[in-house]
Amino acid sequence: YRLVARAQQQWRRRMRGPVSKNVLTRRRFIAVTAMAAAGVMTAAHGAPPAPVTWRGRAMGAETAITLYPADLRQGRELLAHCRNTIGRLESELSLYQPDSALCRLNHEGALEGAPDALLQVLGIAREIHDLTGGAFDVSVQPLWRLYADHFLKSDANPEGPAAADISAARARVDANAIEIRGRTIRLKRPHMSLTLNGIAQGYITDQVAGLLRDAGMRHVLLDLGEFRALGPHPDGRPWRIGLRDPGVAWRLMDAVPLRQGAIATSGGYGTVFDAAGRFHHLFDPETGGPARHYLSLSIQGPDAARADALSTGLSALPPERAGAVLHALGVQWGGWFVLQDGEVRRHNWPPVQGTSL
Repeated sequence: YRLVARAQQQWRRRMRGPVSKNVLTRRRFIAVTAMAAAGVMTAAHGAPPAPVTWRGRAMGAETAITLYPADLRQGRELLAHCRNTIGRLESELSLYQPDSALCRLNHEGALEGAPDALLQVLGIAREIHDLTGGAFDVSVQPLWRLYADHFLKSDANPEGPAAADISAARARVDANAIEIRGRTIRLKRPHMSLTLNGIAQGYITDQVAGLLRDAGMRHVLLDLGEFRALGPHPDGRPWRIGLRDPGVAWRLMDAVPLRQGAIATSGGYGTVFDAAGRFHHLFDPETGGPARHYLSLSIQGPDAARADALSTGLSALPPERAGAVLHALGVQWGGWFVLQDGEVRRHNWPPVQGTSL
C-alpha cells in the first residue's frame, strides 16, 4: 500500500495551494488510487500484459482508460476510436458545448432529428425518474441556473435565493413535460431546460465499454466520470476502486473490489455555489433546494448510466426509500450511503457482480 500512501501524500500537497471548490472532487484522487492499487498487484504477482492508457477530459471531468490489448498498435487504434466516440457523444449531450444537440434543444424548446444518444439517454432518464418517484429529474437545470446566478452576485443573500424565485424555477421543472415522438423532442413548459450531467458520463462510459468489449478487450478499467470494469485486472484480481471520505478530499473510506460492472458516486462537495458550501448541485425537485440526506452516496451495478442516474436521484430520497429502490432492482445493485452525521449505511454492498451489459 505504499503507492496508495504516496498518492495520498501527493493529493495533500496539491490541496495546499489555492484551488476552487469545484476541484475538490473524488475523481482524480480515486483514479490515482485505483491505478496505484493495480501497481501493487503487478508487483506482487508478476508482470501482466503491457497496459495502454489514455488520460484526458470529457464532460468537464478528468478521465482515464486502461486496457490490455494484444499489441501496442491495436491498443492505440482502440484508444483513438474511444476518443472519437467520446467527442461525438459530447457534441450531442454536453451543456459545455453551445452547439450540442442538448443545448439546441434547451435554446429552441424543441429538436427535430434528435440523435440516437440523446434519445437513449432520455429513455434511461425516464426509467430512473419513474423508479425513484421523480427524485431523478433531468429538467432541474432552471434550479441550477437560479442558484449559480444568485451566488455570483456580490451582495448575494447567504441564505440562498428568495422563496418566490425558487417557486418560479420549480414551475419549470417537470420531466413529464418532455415529449418524445419519433425523433422529435419537445419541452412542453415555457422556459424549460435540461441537464444530463447526472447521467451522460455514465452513458458515455457504457458506450465506450461496449466498443472495447466488441473489440475483444477483456481487461479494461474506465474512469470517464464514473467507473466501469470489463473483467478483472490481467493478474486475476479485481480492480480496487476507492470511495472518498466526503469530509476529507485525500482520504479513502473504503476500497471496493470490482471485476465487472460500474460504480458511480455523488456528493454535494462536487459542485457548491456558496463559499460556506451549504448549497450544492444535487437538487431535490420536490423542494427546489439541495438534497440534505447524505454527504455522499455510491451506487454499484451492471451499467454506468443507471448507476450514475441513481447516485444522483437517490440523493434526494431518505435511506429507507433509497434502499427500497435498490431492492426493487435486484441483487446486482448495491449502495453505500454516508449520512450527514458520518454514519455509513450499506444496502446489499457489495452487490453480486454478474455479466456486464
